[in-house]
Amino acid sequence: MIGRRQFTRLLGGAAAWPVAARAQQVAPPVIGYLAQGTPEGTSDLAAAVRKGLAETGLVEGRDFTSESRWAGGDGDRLPALAIDLVRRRVALIVVLDTVAAARATKAATTEIPTVFTIGADPVQAGLVTSLNNPGGNLTGISTMNLDIGAKWVGLMHELLPAARRLAVLVNIANAEAARSMITGTQDGARTIGVQTEIVFASSEREIDAAFADLGTRSHALLIHPDVLFRGQLNKLASLAVREKLPALFSLPEFPKAGGLMSYGSSFIDAHRQAGAYAGRILKGKKPSELPVQRATKFELVINLKTAKALGLTVPDTLLARADEVIE
Repeated sequence: MIGRRQFTRLLGGAAAWPVAARAQQVAPPVIGYLAQGTPEGTSDLAAAVRKGLAETGLVEGRDFTSESRWAGGDGDRLPALAIDLVRRRVALIVVLDTVAAARATKAATTEIPTVFTIGADPVQAGLVTSLNNPGGNLTGISTMNLDIGAKWVGLMHELLPAARRLAVLVNIANAEAARSMITGTQDGARTIGVQTEIVFASSEREIDAAFADLGTRSHALLIHPDVLFRGQLNKLASLAVREKLPALFSLPEFPKAGGLMSYGSSFIDAHRQAGAYAGRILKGKKPSELPVQRATKFELVINLKTAKALGLTVPDTLLARADEVIE
């Protein structure tokens, strides 16, 4: 028989069990997000990453928490922000937008797994040793949207066979990342006898200044797939129409915002794939075991309403190849 004093001690110990159990619970891992852009400009990308994580069975708040660092468009801030995430001892870093952000993370840590989504070739960018065997602590997704400059030139030439001057709008702050796109554009233009002019802008105000005389100097415009321009799609679309300048961007959101054309792979879907990679890593996979994925599907979207506003007739051959025609 248990005495009253013994019984009281047992009750006291039982009451303490939940407290001890809570004390022994392990906090969920923390995912660090790093972006050169702004919270507003990358919210859809972060949402796509969470969708990819959910596809692996991981839900934020239950299976992981997150910390975000944004450079607000200032690439010089990225190294310090990456180091801050490393000091926070996050379990994994997801780079939301640029090569510069991925490089900052690579420089900050050789241990914390990192998943990037970029538009360039990650081998040429110095992020991984090879696509099939990334090596080290980085892997990710490449949309390859920076390597299709010649294709953009071809599309514009098909639409405007008489055009002889082509402008390329580039964010000077990310000029290095745009190098392959610029080179491809210039090579493609040279083969068909078209002149190219590189126009730089690194802020919303400079975008306005760039468009002020583009319409008088150029017959068409290609827009570098950059975090700055991605956040200014409505402005770019309206300025191009105002200046009677046929323009092409990589994202389908551009023609949907009133721009003329887009050709490229989905940046949103690439981030979903990055989220799935992040989930697999949190479940035990090493980045070196996950080959870098490259986009294989590129979509052409044409806004016929904008074409009409610009006084253009889109060739039937181009319309037949379009994945989406906005009327």
